[in-house]
Order: sequence, then C-alpha cells, then structure tokens
Amino acid sequence: MNIDNNDILIRLRYALDIKNTEMVEIFKLGGIDLTKEQVLKVLTKSQDEFEEEILEDDNHIPCDDEMYESFLNGFITFKRGKQEARPGQPERPELTYEHVNNLLLKKVKIALSLTSEEMIEILDETGVVITKGELGAILRREGHKNYRICGDRYARNFLKGLTLKYRG
Repeated sequence: MNIDNNDILIRLRYALDIKNTEMVEIFKLGGIDLTKEQVLKVLTKSQDEFEEEILEDDNHIPCDDEMYESFLNGFITFKRGKQEARPGQPERPELTYEHVNNLLLKKVKIALSLTSEEMIEILDETGVVITKGELGAILRREGHKNYRICGDRYARNFLKGLTLKYRG
C-alpha cells in the first residue's frame, strides 16, 4: 500500500504530537497560508483511496508535492528557527520535488537535529535494519551516483519509530 502525502502528514503530526495551531504555523513558515479548518481537511484521508486522481471535496484537501515540501521546510524553521539567507542565497529554499519518502527522512533529520546513528536506532526500534551506507544513500541528493529511493516500508517504519521515541 502506498502512503500519500496526506497520510505522511497525519502520521508525522501524531508521532511528534503537533497541535493544530502549530500545523497552521508550520505551513505558514513554509509559505502556505491555510486556516485551521483547511489544515484539518489536509489531515484527513480521502474517502476513495483507490481513485486515480483525488479531487478536492468539502472534507478533504489533497496535499500535493509542493504543499508537502513547503510543510517540511516550514517544520525545519519551526523547530530550528529562521536561518538568515547568505548573500546570493534565495530567501526561501527552492522546492526540489524529490521522492516524497527521501524528502521526509532528510527534512525530519534536519528539523529534529538527528544524527545518522539516531535515525538507525529509530528504524531499529521497529525491526528495520539499515546500514549507515544505505541510510546515506537515501539521504543523498537525487541525481548523485549513490542516491537510492526510500521505499514506503522505510518511511512508514521511520514514522512508527518516531512515534515510539516521542510518544512512548
């Protein structure tokens, strides 16, 4: 079963016990203005998960890749504070549209200031064994010769491990 961006945000919010008002703030830090009501609609699963294209309805707002990456960028700012742009650097990070699972691991690692060893421990708590080299390949920039796509299993178990670590 593939996990979609909405599902990832639902699981991440639960794992780290992020409040609704904090979700609104994180989206805003990432450059997306949503009301609390709209955030709640993003944090719902679509009624028909098997539809090819999930259309926005009254109770669900699909989280596209731009919204997802903007949220993760906002999450980094929320956790670590605003970083002053260096000369010649854009004010907001450019969106990369990398594979969503790789992006999740990279951005959450940065936001929570996790070391590779801590990430390996988080995955190990869920029964997933990953080497430092495999994790490094997942965390590399897309296009690098050693880059590897992060499968849904790793992403799901990483979120599960975060839940165990932060919620007990």
